[in-house]
Parts: sequence; structure tokens; C-alpha cells
Amino acid sequence: MVKKQKDPKKVGVGKIVAWNSRAISQGIGLMVVGYLTLYCTDTLSMPPALVGILLVVSRLLDGVTDVFAGYIVDRTNTKWGKGRPYEWCIIGMWLSIWLMFSCPPEFSIVAKSAWVLCMYALVNSVFYTFLQADNTVYMCRAFRYQEQYVSLSSGGAILSMVCVAAFNIAAPALVDTYGNSSSGWSFLMACIAIPMAIIGIMRFFFIKETVDADVSASGENEEKVTLSDVKTTLTKNPYIWIVALVLFVSNFVTNMGVGNYYFKYIVNNLSLLGLVSAFQMLSIPLMLFVPAILKRISISRLIMIGCILSAAGYALNFIAGANTALLSAAAILFGMGSAPISMLINLMIIECADFNEWKGFRRMEGTLNSVTSVAIKVASALGAGVLGILLSASGYVDDAALIPDSAVSMIRNLYSTIPAVLWAIVAAALLLYKLDKKMPAIREEIEARRAAKEQTGAAE
Repeated sequence: MVKKQKDPKKVGVGKIVAWNSRAISQGIGLMVVGYLTLYCTDTLSMPPALVGILLVVSRLLDGVTDVFAGYIVDRTNTKWGKGRPYEWCIIGMWLSIWLMFSCPPEFSIVAKSAWVLCMYALVNSVFYTFLQADNTVYMCRAFRYQEQYVSLSSGGAILSMVCVAAFNIAAPALVDTYGNSSSGWSFLMACIAIPMAIIGIMRFFFIKETVDADVSASGENEEKVTLSDVKTTLTKNPYIWIVALVLFVSNFVTNMGVGNYYFKYIVNNLSLLGLVSAFQMLSIPLMLFVPAILKRISISRLIMIGCILSAAGYALNFIAGANTALLSAAAILFGMGSAPISMLINLMIIECADFNEWKGFRRMEGTLNSVTSVAIKVASALGAGVLGILLSASGYVDDAALIPDSAVSMIRNLYSTIPAVLWAIVAAALLLYKLDKKMPAIREEIEARRAAKEQTGAAE
């Protein structure tokens, strides 16, 4: 009996789980940070405008560290690999998140501001920055084939989305229970941070870098990446900026954290936020069909459809008011809309790296990831910052009996019309992303070049 040969392009379930363990941890971390504004305003009694300014300043400064993080990762060469060593940053990220929500309440406003700014900067400017910069670098050196990337992105996205959605269901009730005191917040964050840090570091131990993508066909090590290579990537690859826009809007909307205020002051029941969030999970079975859908339409077109669905969902929020049925229907729509982004965005970054190689540039996966990381972090800060500033401008007060109509109207618009317009803009921008249509020809040419180099190297 002939033994069936193992398909080298297939990824087992165990590797899919191990690879996406960090995505689960990191995704939940982003959701946790979304509660920072609520913690600062309602527990530390900090003015919303001040909180918004602190977050915006911190994230805008991140742009500098992001570019250099990508440069550092692109130049890394250790016995653990190129991207893999930076997985340890997940431990530092969770430690900083716990400290961020453990500010002593007796501190002055200045001391509280310094504490929050310092910890927030550690989370984003240092640890999250390197986690973003290493992701595609690590993937391209742990797995060889495009089919593997699709399996990791599609199957893994389902797993991480289920876990993050489950957290979103439980989190509002937990915050409602423990978020009434400084000690309660600190205890809650410790209970989340410890298991998430352990889960987040798993792929370092189970997934090794085995693909030598940094050695030329002749067998000689390529020259170190220079700042000139970074400049070339930033100025000669227009497609990465469209990818960055998608992630910018996604994270801006998510990190506003306005849902907490909406369900507290409009629906008058914060715990219902978890129930409504649960309806986003109804979109998860549809993700199983994504690989088959990609055989018919391109990645960018599928993401564009997702943007349109998200815009429709947030538009529905405007007329929903406190109607949980309509709010749940809206949650299903933007849950369906966000699924393609979470599944496929890394594949678009790899396409951008392939474009670089096709043009004769360095692949520069670390730098490309840094561009998207800048977009994510600036958007996250602006989301939280804009929320604080606009709430203050609308006369927001932390009292359901005294909150003015202007603040209520602002909360409604931040949870509906503003996100709807932003998603419509992204959908229009994706019409300019022509790269995925060119990818079959680009990959064929790249493979032909590599084969020619291998033959030349063998002859020498």
C-alpha cells in the first residue's frame, strides 16, 4: 500500500491555533485599552479633554518609534530568527496594561496624567510597536507558501474573532461589577493580563523560523537593510498607504470606546453592550466560506464589501436609539464587515512586499508592518482622544440625571453617523487598490527570477 504523501502547503490545526495565540492575546489587549477613557474619567476623575489630549500626544509620538522598529526588525539576525525574538514584547505589553489601570487614586491630576501617559506609551510606543513590526517578518520565515498564509489568516481569524467576541460579551458585565473603584480595576486587569500574557507567548515556543528568506540564491548573506531602503519603501509603494487607511479607520472606530457611553446613557444599561456584541459572532460561520469566495473575487473587493456592510450597520445605529433589536441587527452588519479585514489584511501586506520584490526593491516586511502599525496606533489614540474632546465640548457630565441633550446627541452621532461616513470613505479608497489583480503575474515573474538565480548559483 502506497503511503499518502503529506501536502507541504497544508497547515495543521495545532499550528493554526499556536500561530494565532498571540493575535488572540493582542486583540483582547486592544479591547481592554478601549476602556481607558472610561477608567480615567469615571474612576480617576480626570477631565475627558485632558485624557483625550494625553492619548493623542502619546500616539502621535509613536510614529517615530514605529519607523525605527521596522528598521530594527528588518536588520535583526539571531539564533531565534528575525521576527521571533520580539514575541516577548507581549509580556511587557500586558504588564504595562495592568499598571496603566492601577494608578493610585490619591495622586494629583498631574501625577495621574504622567502615570497614564507613561504606561500608555510603553504599551503602544514600545511593546505593541515591535509586535506589529515582527508579524509578517515572522510569518514569511515560519511558512513558505501562499496557501499556508491563507489558512493561517482565515482559520486563525475565526479563532481569534471568537475569543475576542467572547471577551467583548463578558467585559461590560465585569467592568460594571469591578469598575467602580481603583482597586477593582486593578484586580480585574490582573485577572485578564496573567492568562493573556501566557497565551500570547505560546507561538514563540511552538512556531520556529525555518524558511531562510534572507539568503541570496548564491548562498551569500544579503547586505544589511539601510535607511535608504526604508525611504524607498515609503515613497515607491503606494498600495501600503491604502492598507494603512483601512486599518486606520477600523481602529479609530473601535478605540473610540463610545459604546460604553452609549449603553450607559442612551440604553441605560451597560451590561446590554455584551449581549448586543454577542450578535457579531453570528458572522463567524460566514468566514468559513472566505477561501472559496477569494477564488471568485479579489481580496480588496471582499474587504470593500465589508466596509459597505460596516457603514450600513453604523447608519442603522442612528435610528436604533435604545432599541436593542435594531442595535443587534447593526452589530451583525458591522461584525460581517470587520471579518474580511481581520482575516485578510496581513495578506495585503504580503502583497505589498511582493510588489517591492517585483520592482527590484527589498521586501521590507518589517517596515511595511510599521506603516500599518503607525496607522493603527495613531487611529487608536485619535479615536480615544476625539471621544474625550468632543464629550467635553458637548458638556458631558458623569451623571445620567444631569447629562445635557447636547452630550446625548454627540454620543449618538459618535456611535452612528461618524463611523458610517468613515467606512464609506474607505470603501471608495479601495477602488484604487489594483495590486491584487496584478498578483498572479507578479508572483509568476518573482518565481521565475528566483529559479533563474538558483540555477546561476548552482552553476557557480
